[in-house]
Amino acid sequence: MSGIVIQRFVAFRTQGELGMLDLRRLLAGVLLLGVTAGAALAQPQPVRVGVIEPQTGPVAFDGTSVIRGARLAADEINRAGGVLGRPLELVIADGACRPADSVAAAERLITAEKVSVLMGAFCSGATQAVMPIADRNRVPLVTGVSSLPALTEAGNRWFFRNAETDAMIATAFARGLVEETKAKTVAFLAVNDDWGRGTVSSFRSVFDKLNVKTSLSEFFDHHASDFYTPLTRIRSARPDLVIVVAETQAAATLVKQARELRLPSKIFGVGAWTTPTFLNLVGPAANGLLAGVAYTANAPGERNAAFVRDYRAMHNEDPGKYSASGYTTMNIIAQAIQRAGSTDAAAVQAALEQTDYTGPTGNLRFDGKHQIYGLQLYVVEIESGKPEVRGTAQLERND
Repeated sequence: MSGIVIQRFVAFRTQGELGMLDLRRLLAGVLLLGVTAGAALAQPQPVRVGVIEPQTGPVAFDGTSVIRGARLAADEINRAGGVLGRPLELVIADGACRPADSVAAAERLITAEKVSVLMGAFCSGATQAVMPIADRNRVPLVTGVSSLPALTEAGNRWFFRNAETDAMIATAFARGLVEETKAKTVAFLAVNDDWGRGTVSSFRSVFDKLNVKTSLSEFFDHHASDFYTPLTRIRSARPDLVIVVAETQAAATLVKQARELRLPSKIFGVGAWTTPTFLNLVGPAANGLLAGVAYTANAPGERNAAFVRDYRAMHNEDPGKYSASGYTTMNIIAQAIQRAGSTDAAAVQAALEQTDYTGPTGNLRFDGKHQIYGLQLYVVEIESGKPEVRGTAQLERND
C-alpha cells in the first residue's frame, strides 16, 4: 500500500497541488486509498488466457473477428461467475500472422504476463512457430484457425486444433463439387502460404482420383490487390471450376475483378466467404458464388441462434467463421480450466483432452492427435446477397 500512496503523492507534487491541500483532506485521501487498495487485494486474481491474433497486416480484419468472438465468450463466462470462481481475463497480443512476431508474443505472454493457456496464432506458419514455445514451457496452445494438416501430426502434446484441416475440407467438398458442377477441368487461385498451398494440394489429390484435370494453379502474395493477370490466364484456360483460397479482403477484391473480366467459370471459395463484411464489399457480384465454410450465421440450432443474437447485440452484425472460431475456442479453454480445477498447465492439458463442448458449430471433441471432430461444415451458395445452405458435412474422428 505504501508504494501506491507514494505514487499518489508524486502525482500531486508534479501537478503543483499539494500545497493547497490541508492535512485532514490528505489523511482522508490516504485512508480512502488504503480501503480501496485493500478491497482490490481481496478480489480473486483473474484466470489469464493469452490470445495471439493478427491485428495488423493483411488479415487483421479476420484476426479481429476471432478476438471479438473470444471476448463475447469471456463476457458470458464472467457474467455466469467466471472460471474457478475467478474472472476470465484475455491478454491479447498482435502476432500479425508472422512467425517471428507470434513467437515474441508467446514468449512475453508466458514469461511476463503469466498466462495459463495460449490461443492462436491464426496463420499456420505463425502457429507452427509458436508450437515449440508452448512445448518448451509446457503451456497448452489451442488454435481455432490454423489448418495445415502437419500441425497435428507433429506429436506436440501441448497443441490442440479447433479447426478443420486443408485435407478435411477437400475430402468433405471436392466430390460433391464435381457432381454438382459436372466439372471436368479445374483451376486454382490461392494465397501463397501454408494454408493456400496446402488446400490446393489437398483438392488436387482428390480431383486427380476423380479424373478432373487441373488446368493451372496460380498463387498470390498476402498483400496482393491486383488479380487481373492471374485471372486473365485462368479465363484463357477456360476451366469448368475455379477454386479460390483467400481471406476476406483479398477474396472480395478478387471476386469483383473476376466479375469485371466476365470469368465464365464457376467459383468455389475456401475461407471466410459468408461474413457480412465480405458480402458488403462484394455486393451483387457475390451472387452465384459457392463456398465451403465451417460456419454460417443461418446454420440451424438453438445454440447458434443464441450466439448470433448475442453477437449482433454486441457488434450490430452477424458473426462469421472467425468470430465463431474465437467464441468456441475460448469456451473450450475455459471449460478445460474449470474441469481441471486449477490453472496448472499439466492439469489443463489433460482436461483439454477430455473436451466435450456443444456450441454453435457442433459437438466438439479432440481425437488422439488433438484434432477436433464433430465440427459442422457447410456448402453455401450466395443468392440475393445472402448465403443459402446447399449441403452439409461433419468432421468425423479420423486418428
